Amino acid sequence: MAEMYDIIIIGAGVTGLATAMYTGRLNMKTIVFGATSELELPIGGVITLTDTVENYPGFKKLTGMELAQKIEEHAKDYDAEIKEEKVIDASKNKNNFIVKTEKSSYNSKTIIFATGAKWRQLTMKGAKEFKNKGVHYCALCDGALYKDKIVAIIGGSDSAAKEALLLAQNAKKVDIIYRGDKIRAEPINLKLVEKNKKIEVITNTNVTEILGDKMVNKVILDKEHNGSKELDVNGVFGAIGHIPLSNIAVKLGVKINEKKEIMIDRDSKTNVKGVFAAGDIVDSGFKQAITGVGEGVVAAHSAYQYVQEKE
Repeated sequence: MAEMYDIIIIGAGVTGLATAMYTGRLNMKTIVFGATSELELPIGGVITLTDTVENYPGFKKLTGMELAQKIEEHAKDYDAEIKEEKVIDASKNKNNFIVKTEKSSYNSKTIIFATGAKWRQLTMKGAKEFKNKGVHYCALCDGALYKDKIVAIIGGSDSAAKEALLLAQNAKKVDIIYRGDKIRAEPINLKLVEKNKKIEVITNTNVTEILGDKMVNKVILDKEHNGSKELDVNGVFGAIGHIPLSNIAVKLGVKINEKKEIMIDRDSKTNVKGVFAAGDIVDSGFKQAITGVGEGVVAAHSAYQYVQEKE
């Protein structure tokens, strides 16, 4: 008979790792998987691609990789198994669950989804053709390619502002192009953007096409900027939001909203008994590392109670 886990956590970002730390504290037999068929990320998740984290309580400033490693070490202290196997399916078998990876199958009394979200892709003409040839989605990953060059960021969120600040460390000029009246950055990041002479914000404007030869060399705007609809750039970074990775949860009958986010209650419970969720995958309005970790801890306790009640 296959080994039975108390809890399988799908997703090994900071939310999943913190959840595992807490289930470990509760003496629950726990295994964490670090990727799904929809997205492959290193252990630690998306935050490992963040250059600077300054809003996680207890740490004034550290890198995303450092934060993820600290939480991973904490989880391992409580004997949580962490595997980089890619999850491809999940199903229910009587009162328990079966999670399939590319390598094996695992049985569990509960599942916690902490799968997060992937970058929403740009859709204008040229975006697909020039992906990784001047079109990117991660400034920390690819920003160093644009030392002393001109780059554009499409989007107006706080993430767009932080990406711009990171790119400005290498690029000679960064254009933030946003369709709205003003970018929606946190006050501290907005001030940094406004103070940075390398960064220009172009509002009420859309990019309609990305052009180039072998690599990107310009974008076309839907209105003139400085007398032209053409803007010379060497690279384009998309920062237009994320798509929740909820497909595997949906196969279990878990309810999602119109944004494909998993719907949970205050106890991180889904509509399916024994299935819980936390972090960027869920329908909470405010998403940060700290809120995901909090939801994960709540999910851990709810899963613990569920197992105890069953037994």
